[in-house]
Amino acid sequence: MKTLVNRRDFLKVSTLAGGGLMLSFHANSLNALLEEETQVFQPNAFLAISPDGTITLMAPNPEVGQGVKTSLPMLVAEELDADWSMVQVEQAGLDTKNYQRQVAGGSGSVRSSWESFRKAGAAARQMLTEAAAKKWNVPVSECFTDKGFVIHKPTGRTLNYGALATDASKLDLPKEVKLKDPRDYRLIGRRIVNVDAQKIVTGKMAYGIDTRREGMLTAMVARPVFGKKLKAVDDSRARQIKGVKQVIVFDNKVAVLATSTWAAKKGRDALRIEWEDDGKPESTTDYNTALAQLIQKTTNEPKRNDGNVEEARKQADKVLESIFYAPFLPHAPLEPMNFFADVRDDRAELFGPTQTPARTRTEAARVLGLPEDKITVGMSRMGGGFGRRLQADYSVEAAQISKLAKSPVLVVWTREDDMQGGFYRPAGMYRYRASIKNNQLTGWHLIAAAANSPNASRENNFPAGALPNFRVDSHNYSTAITVGPWRAPNHNFIAFTEESFIDEIALELGKDPVAFRLELLEQAKKQPVGTVAYEPDRYINVVKKVAEMGNWGKQGEKGIFKGFGAHFSFGTYVAQVADISVENGKVKVHKVYCAVDCGRVINYSGAETQIEGGIIDGLGHMLYGEITFKNGEVEQKNFNTYRLIRLPDAPDIEVEFINTTADPQGLGEPGLPPIGAAVANAIFAATGKRIRKLPVGSLSDVKI
Repeated sequence: MKTLVNRRDFLKVSTLAGGGLMLSFHANSLNALLEEETQVFQPNAFLAISPDGTITLMAPNPEVGQGVKTSLPMLVAEELDADWSMVQVEQAGLDTKNYQRQVAGGSGSVRSSWESFRKAGAAARQMLTEAAAKKWNVPVSECFTDKGFVIHKPTGRTLNYGALATDASKLDLPKEVKLKDPRDYRLIGRRIVNVDAQKIVTGKMAYGIDTRREGMLTAMVARPVFGKKLKAVDDSRARQIKGVKQVIVFDNKVAVLATSTWAAKKGRDALRIEWEDDGKPESTTDYNTALAQLIQKTTNEPKRNDGNVEEARKQADKVLESIFYAPFLPHAPLEPMNFFADVRDDRAELFGPTQTPARTRTEAARVLGLPEDKITVGMSRMGGGFGRRLQADYSVEAAQISKLAKSPVLVVWTREDDMQGGFYRPAGMYRYRASIKNNQLTGWHLIAAAANSPNASRENNFPAGALPNFRVDSHNYSTAITVGPWRAPNHNFIAFTEESFIDEIALELGKDPVAFRLELLEQAKKQPVGTVAYEPDRYINVVKKVAEMGNWGKQGEKGIFKGFGAHFSFGTYVAQVADISVENGKVKVHKVYCAVDCGRVINYSGAETQIEGGIIDGLGHMLYGEITFKNGEVEQKNFNTYRLIRLPDAPDIEVEFINTTADPQGLGEPGLPPIGAAVANAIFAATGKRIRKLPVGSLSDVKI
């Protein structure tokens, strides 16, 4: 009999039928690995072995396309010596008592789980080996494991894990866990197909928006633009729409509940709502003016202040200055916001696409007045997130509506809803000044300002640590516009400004841009100033590697012009070379070369996908991404006015990973930041035009 763990049973205490072995793992307390046969201890990694040898692994982290539903179970399966073809992976639900860091953000899932997940698999392997040794009455030292079997070396006898599950479940947890020698890895470092790939490409993958439950109503909500509040609503026409069941006014919003998404939308469209101003409406013109004023002033508390930039500027032979502008950006995931809620008097079930299920539960508990242990949160696969689903506004909204309606509810946002009422990457301005003395860079001063962002900078970024005089000031401009993390927060634009400005300095000094960066990195290595948050040698390695990959130095050969960009974020070093050409007066990006040091690569297939996806995402937003406000309203409402990158715009991409034994680092975000600078610097090489304000506009609009 095959026994599997159902994703909806993640909080149940149970055992496997047929005497199967059920193990669970805690990141910090391996001693709590196995309590007793009748109790499931919720893990960071959850393992169930059925008598037929099937292994079910529970993936605790939200899967938003970054591949952790595949890579994290790989860590357990590797140390378990499992046959991957016999592994089934299920998405776990929220359990903060036993799982840790159930978050999809900060490129931290693998980084935080690298050791604990491997120990979990290794402990299970040792218990299975001990069970086999006892069964054969032989020393454990004579036994080893291989692809789901325990083998007695002297006699060649074998037992599969399923046959050993019952006996292993009776054993004590090993006091010491021995991890594999990396030379013996069979899964880690290979190309493993995403566990959901077949369902995704065949249209069988269920996302949050596909949720259907008995008695469920679909809700659409009318929300105000920024700076407006609800004055009056007439719902008489909406209630006449076929399928509309309820209209609910709450929290400055109006929800229409119906038997289908279309009926809910028609009902919402039929509402007659009067909004009134609640203060001065937000405007792009206003905040651009405010940001431009802020970057003219230093602060009393700089984020970093090495040496004396003012003195370096006074003594300089020349001072270079450049100002860069970053617009607001939406997250624009292809799956619009949605969430399911079934709220009862004494409990609530929430289910849907969330990057922070714990935050969803905490905020839902607050508005519902329920204890957190009375709220369950299940996670669907997400059709994109990029930081938008780190917020809990849409999930809490579902909980509120379900409570008021006394019905299970799926709240569905339209594209326009999210484009106009989401959380945005903050708009910002960045003023750089470089002091040059005797043809040497002696000072670097950044004054940054951004909307609703207390720190618009990354003050320890390269070239911090490489210069004697280095200062960063940061201003916050308060607005009513909601902002939040957007893929590679701050890094996503700072990399463009820093790497573009470094190219300008190199040109002024008469130095090759790549050689100039290597010179600065050598200074950070040999004569560090203050905190050096990066490892210069690893930075140097990716710079040299991508220069080799991209044939750096052959500028203009066969009409191809090259630009360079590099950046360190989330523990990972990325360097890129972009090849562009000018054809019929228009610019085209042909190819991007990318060198990456992210530590040990777990799954090469997933790793390449993350880097390639980051490059495409970054390029698209560098070219087209911009949200503007007028009278408190977003002017770009859907993909007809907010353009995403399209297939003809996408370049070929070549990725190489530095071979290293260092612990794995982040990958979901680091591929994005450098691409804007690489392309912008290539555009300058081809056209002599510096790009300092994004978006560039269609590449076809960039003409020489």
